[in-house]
Amino acid sequence: MSIAVTHFTDPGCPWAYSAAPALRTLEWRFADQLEWELVVIGLTETAEQYERRGYTPERVVASRRVFAERFGMPCGYQIKSGVSGTSRACRAVMLAAEQSYTLGNAALAALQRLQFTTADRLDDDSAIARALDVIEGIDGAAVVACLDDDDVLERYESQRLRSRQAAGTPTEAQGKSATSDGPVRYTAPSLVFTAPDGRSLEAGGFQPIEAYDVVLANLDPKLERREPPSSVLDVINGFPQPLASAEIAAVMALPLVVPSIPDTVVLLEELVVAGKVIREPLGEDALWHAA
Repeated sequence: MSIAVTHFTDPGCPWAYSAAPALRTLEWRFADQLEWELVVIGLTETAEQYERRGYTPERVVASRRVFAERFGMPCGYQIKSGVSGTSRACRAVMLAAEQSYTLGNAALAALQRLQFTTADRLDDDSAIARALDVIEGIDGAAVVACLDDDDVLERYESQRLRSRQAAGTPTEAQGKSATSDGPVRYTAPSLVFTAPDGRSLEAGGFQPIEAYDVVLANLDPKLERREPPSSVLDVINGFPQPLASAEIAAVMALPLVVPSIPDTVVLLEELVVAGKVIREPLGEDALWHAA
């Protein structure tokens, strides 16, 4: 029996973007024993909400450097024309996830890259469409054309409501919730793991892979754990979407061993020379595809 995982997230959150290495490791270790569901938070409906809190494009870029240095995910440092609300991008992720979790995850990653490595804005429909068009199975223009449909807005509001029901939960007890727009909400990325018998455990907000590991071991000790892959090519071939260096390094790492991004990049570059892998520049790093 699989464990259901409710993944509360938002493409505009730097913590959610920085958690990608841990999430890829979780997906590798437990594979189809986890049944994922994406729920978008909708951090802000408009840019003005961020502006009222004192956010500026310059401030955002300054904080991005801190995240990149600490967690290793690729970032770009162009100054955007303004800050962005995340509502439209959240709805795009939701629509993709309604087709499948795989497409939703790919859409989330594509819009995170838009936010954190380019000068494009998350509230720009044309930029959203371009980002989604690179994903096989998603028509970016068609997704954008539906963003303001009444039924889409209704389903989006339902997800926003779900993400704002963290009052009294372990997530709030751990200080991993937020009240930026009133109700106590889950921060990104928050994971709620639920066993077939209804028992559930939470890993609220940003967490290391060890936290997820403890939760799953307590929820179901009989889950099978896949060992780290023997090569970086196995990692690339094991996921439907291209991966950043930090994601591949995390999946490769042995338990309790700090992933080495530089060592991983050396192995990847050797495969580029051998014609087995394609390097796609992204920010100050790259995405890696099978050739």
